[in-house]
Amino acid sequence: MLTLTCPIKTPLHRIPVGPKLLALAVGSVALFQLQNLWLIGAVMAAVAGLHLAFGWAFARHAAAMLRPLWPFLLILGIWHGWTGEWVTGAALAGKMLVAVALANLVTMTSRLEDMITLVERLAAPLSRFGLSPRVLAVAMALVIRFTPVLMEKTTQLGHAWRARSARRANWRIMLPVSLMALDDADHVAEAIRARGGL
Repeated sequence: MLTLTCPIKTPLHRIPVGPKLLALAVGSVALFQLQNLWLIGAVMAAVAGLHLAFGWAFARHAAAMLRPLWPFLLILGIWHGWTGEWVTGAALAGKMLVAVALANLVTMTSRLEDMITLVERLAAPLSRFGLSPRVLAVAMALVIRFTPVLMEKTTQLGHAWRARSARRANWRIMLPVSLMALDDADHVAEAIRARGGL
């Protein structure tokens, strides 16, 4: 399993995860109120500058984590190009990039254990309704850890497809990807049960 915490240490690593998540929530709400394309561009430049302030290697690592967004940006571009609403499409794409970049920044500079502890603490009132905060926290941790693993396996499957076919990989790889995800989930469930379960 992988962790998304960046090994390149920054001053943000020393800030507790609670204030960072609060700042992310407030910043995301404020970001999606913006409609002016120039303001959104300025925010994008500020976020890029923040990443670059921690060094080129850190910024490159953060940029690599944004790569999975390209299909969504492509769909936005095609749709808004077809409808003729380029400004709306560009604004949405910019806000999506900034929101994901900021979320990645929090994840890259926070230990997963700290995030699990915080989620457990915040979800404690839900135990009155029968929902275990521990189960919720572990589920969140598994999503964070296994998303890059599944993406890497999907990339490998795409490479295998291209090695055997002149055609591009398409929807046909979704079934094997789904089966791999189910197989991984089964193994993780067995490992959790072997350690006493939740």
